[in-house]
Amino acid sequence: MEKVKYVCQECGYEAPKWLGRCPGCGGWNTFVEEPVEPRRKLPTGLSSAPVPINSVSLLPEARVSTGIGEFDRVLGGGIVPASLILLGGDPGIGKSTLLLQVASKVAGMGHTVLYVSGEESVRQTKIRADRLGIKVQNLFLLSETNLDEIRRHIEGLSPSLVVVDSIQTVYDPALPSAPGSVGQVRECAASFLHLAKAKGIAIALVGHVTKEGQIAGPRVLEHIVDTVLYFEGDRHQTYRILRTTKNRFGSTNEIGVFEMSTEGLREVQNPSAAFLSERPTEVPGSAVICALEGTRPLLVEVQALAISTPFGMPRRTASGVDYNRVILLLAVLEKRAGLQLATHDVYVNVAGGVRVSEPAADLGVAVAVASSLRDRPVDARAVVIGEVGLGGEVRAVPQIQRRLTEVVKLGFQRCLIPRGNPYEPVAGLEVIPVASVLEALNLVLQ
Repeated sequence: MEKVKYVCQECGYEAPKWLGRCPGCGGWNTFVEEPVEPRRKLPTGLSSAPVPINSVSLLPEARVSTGIGEFDRVLGGGIVPASLILLGGDPGIGKSTLLLQVASKVAGMGHTVLYVSGEESVRQTKIRADRLGIKVQNLFLLSETNLDEIRRHIEGLSPSLVVVDSIQTVYDPALPSAPGSVGQVRECAASFLHLAKAKGIAIALVGHVTKEGQIAGPRVLEHIVDTVLYFEGDRHQTYRILRTTKNRFGSTNEIGVFEMSTEGLREVQNPSAAFLSERPTEVPGSAVICALEGTRPLLVEVQALAISTPFGMPRRTASGVDYNRVILLLAVLEKRAGLQLATHDVYVNVAGGVRVSEPAADLGVAVAVASSLRDRPVDARAVVIGEVGLGGEVRAVPQIQRRLTEVVKLGFQRCLIPRGNPYEPVAGLEVIPVASVLEALNLVLQ
């Protein structure tokens, strides 16, 4: 009788019998049955004798520029040779399109690139390439899911970059489990890691995501790779955001902004202007904030709608900002600013499909909600920046000077900032320090 084990699809926890709830991640009904696979030892090719840390010489990283500025920004300056990159995102968001464009750019610079598709035939990939206007000689296409065959072609071609679309379709014939299972995904990713380090080849893997938005398979997959990228956005909108959550060769705070068009993905050189291009003026419930993503300041519009409800339990909805943070700000507005929100439904949205996570957006959310409730528009010339505390105070935020430079660049004339933030005057911009939410509301509501 074949031995089996039960593996959690979310975290990779292994159990000798089926469990309703995973002890590792707490998920329900996440265990699947898999055959017990013989343990195999993969050669690393990286063994060496221990050396003192002070004797290790550092050489500058020879990064390969992709020619796509937004993609290079997220990676920290380009693709590092011998690195393993994982790209995840919702179905249809544009992962294959992005990597095919990256592959064509790298191939156009004289590097050999291999694009391996396990979900489409070579002819289907060629159709997409024609739509994107890709015509390069050094880009090779391969439709294969067998890991041994993929390795054989990589070793024979010796490319500088390999794209595998997707890791869930690749299988190791030495393992009895089905493609996409926890064991297959883990072993195939480890094999690609060994190949990248041993041959000095950069490999990019496309990963499917679960309904919660996490990379499908065990989280160990994210620990194996060097860089984890997420491609975010709404399929019904044109803008896409490339965000990194792990990067062994650079910062994890940078984002790249793209626009989906009929010719593929295009870089958005000025995201702030793009996000504010359709901003209505003289409309209550709209405020402009300046959020910082890595080293890039972004001006985005926060919209709020507060309407009275006949029901005893008011509804709160948040899109693009943290829901719990919105609930906290509503409580501060009611307690510290005297706004009666207990009988109103409140809806908060960040226009353009952007997600803002930093506390510097707090004051903008509070101003937008108060503007909608009082039916008074926010000063169209003003931008609001600041973190809001439970006492109603406006707290300091980092890199205020960089934010002010972006504000005046977009043509705004006033900017509300926390009083605790030291700043240098900017020509053409009236900077107004505020100490509390109530003070800010009195200054910007017309």
